[in-house]
Amino acid sequence: MKKEFGVKPYLFPMPTYMIGTYNEDDTVDVMMMAWGGICAEDMVALNLEADHKTVANIRARGAFTLAVPGTDTLEASDFLGIATANKMADKFERTGLHAVKSSRVDAPVIEEYPLTLECTVEKMEDEPYGLRVLGRIVNVLADENVLDDKGKIDAGKLQAFLFDQMQNGYYAVGEAIGQAWHSGAGLMKK
Repeated sequence: MKKEFGVKPYLFPMPTYMIGTYNEDDTVDVMMMAWGGICAEDMVALNLEADHKTVANIRARGAFTLAVPGTDTLEASDFLGIATANKMADKFERTGLHAVKSSRVDAPVIEEYPLTLECTVEKMEDEPYGLRVLGRIVNVLADENVLDDKGKIDAGKLQAFLFDQMQNGYYAVGEAIGQAWHSGAGLMKK
């Protein structure tokens, strides 16, 4: 028997991503988000509330970075999801994280995050359910310590964490349990 919960945003896993932008005074703004992800080969979709400072920055700069935080940054990353730059001008500085300017887009790259997508804004759509930002990926940056011996990104080395919408928890990611397009291939022969 299954229990009904009605309409809830209960899907798992939910990614945790960090959106990096610059404020009007060129200081760094970063916020955590979970409602978004890859929507095409070179595109990301972010579903945001329009009143976020990050949204104003994206509108003004036409660019952002989207990073995967590691478990070693959990405290700072969660804080960046709690605090709002609309009320706390020194939000990023309080974390102790470090940023450098992207060489490709008008947005910061947070040095402690192991994987970063540099994006330009393709489209911003105000919808009844919120604001959808479509960004074009112009480059991907990965720390060398998350690469395998062939120079490819190793997801297990990212030490990424997921958001649990049902209990407001975070879960570490890392153990590989199969290979896409191979683990179920045996069923093709039936």
